[in-house]
Amino acid sequence: MEGQNHPLYIVDREHLNRLISKDMPEDEDLLNIARLLMRYEGFPGAKDIQLDIAKILKSWGMTQETLNSKTRDIWSKGYRPSNYADENLGSSFDTSDNSSS
Repeated sequence: MEGQNHPLYIVDREHLNRLISKDMPEDEDLLNIARLLMRYEGFPGAKDIQLDIAKILKSWGMTQETLNSKTRDIWSKGYRPSNYADENLGSSFDTSDNSSS
């Protein structure tokens, strides 16, 4: 058995292909590789993605520990993903009372 297929494999493969070509990662690149590392760590499949994550970290001169440290620092400084900059994060459930009596 070759392992499981991950439902986000195709999208994640595209992200990795872009990250592989980066010599100097930006903050968002570090967050993306950390997210992918967490998603695929211990996953019983997608070995090519797991190997590419390791190659990318090595090419950037990082270990998982240094990546985690850098991403914690990025988040602690108030980073928010650009695609959510003008939106509220959360469930979008409105808890305000809009009923009029």
